[in-house]
Amino acid sequence: MAFEGLADRLQSTLQKIRGKGKVEEADVKVMMREVRLALLEADVNFKVVKDFIKKVSERAVGQEVLKSLTPGQQVVKVVNEELTALLGGEQSKIAVSSRPPTVVMMVGLQGAGKTTTSGKLANHLRKKQNKKPLMAAADIYRPAAIKQLETLGKQLDMPVFSLGDQISPVEIAKQAVQKAKEDHNDYVFIDTAGRLHIDENLMGELKQVKEAVKPDEILLVVDSMTGQDAVNVAESFNEQLGLTGVILTKLDGDTRGGAALSIKAVTGLPIKFVGLGEKMDAIEPFHPDRMASRILGMGDVLTLIEKAQVTVDDEKAKELQKKMRDMSFTFDDFLEQMGQVKKMGPLDEILGMLPGANKMKGLKNVQIDDKQISHVEAIIQSMTKYEREQPEVINASRKKRIAKGSGRPIQEVNRLLKQFEDMKKMMKQMSGMMKGKKKGGMKFPFM
Repeated sequence: MAFEGLADRLQSTLQKIRGKGKVEEADVKVMMREVRLALLEADVNFKVVKDFIKKVSERAVGQEVLKSLTPGQQVVKVVNEELTALLGGEQSKIAVSSRPPTVVMMVGLQGAGKTTTSGKLANHLRKKQNKKPLMAAADIYRPAAIKQLETLGKQLDMPVFSLGDQISPVEIAKQAVQKAKEDHNDYVFIDTAGRLHIDENLMGELKQVKEAVKPDEILLVVDSMTGQDAVNVAESFNEQLGLTGVILTKLDGDTRGGAALSIKAVTGLPIKFVGLGEKMDAIEPFHPDRMASRILGMGDVLTLIEKAQVTVDDEKAKELQKKMRDMSFTFDDFLEQMGQVKKMGPLDEILGMLPGANKMKGLKNVQIDDKQISHVEAIIQSMTKYEREQPEVINASRKKRIAKGSGRPIQEVNRLLKQFEDMKKMMKQMSGMMKGKKKGGMKFPFM
């Protein structure tokens, strides 16, 4: 996860104060010193850190906190609210023109992932909002740029407007918008040229494109791994073009997160989307409140629910609930559930959205790859239909056959059977939680 180092430091610091029945001003000072160091280490702009610490300190030693029945938790609440405000406060959605198509200029330096992000964003709007986008190849200087966008178009089965590399980007943009009007496209994404650095020629051309098509959005794509440089690039582009928002790429990488925490405060520009991987569906709208919660270890249940709503079949979910209640959940059901969970994304990312998951034994720094999941699937698929429905009949000789058929050690077969039985017991407890709660722990069989 992005912000991993920052998240660990902040969660550790806040944990010391969270359960305190009485919080003194001295406690807040010690905590703020740790928070300040954590933010600076995450490459957050110095002025942004100074302002953030000042705001939190003033609120944390105020009467609302010190006289509260749970002052430690109130301090954590203050940090969460101020971190949310720092990240932008509320979600900033992409524009929708009253007279389609909505014209979106994609700008940025070379190497930030602008062309790929254009495809991801167009794909996101088509899948999530049922929009009909057109992508336009207006980067005539990088030989592979036009070809890359056309390849993405074929991959996504999405139209790409191209006039080759001998026509001016301004003319390409104008004709692309006209084509979008004729074809009744909802959006047209203009993939503009980038440079290795900001120069007059680049900005001059982008200004001409802006003047020609009067875009509803000018989105800057920046690589979050460049830290403070990302903020400097955003300031320069905004000064010249008047940006409407930012898309941060590679937020899933080993990044310190300073760009995301600084951009809104320094430039005033909202982060509209974040790129979280290589796949063409690895882009998400940016929710400041949800990101703040994730950084502070409070989870991100809303995003988890949204992912589930997209991938989980309602009828099958109801059927599963019934099976959980009457304890008739089988290995076939489990195999089907694994398939649906895999569609939601990497499992370690999903677990990170659960409140308090960072404190669960065994989940800290867990790395779950497709191979581990495939091993479990191989074991289950090596069982007969009868064995999958009645796992209690699996004796020593059956275990040997299953192990041989799946190519896995017999110990893994034993472990899966034991964990599956534990899971069924846990499901029974969960289904009866409204009547009476029982504490228990469950390990995913593929961990």
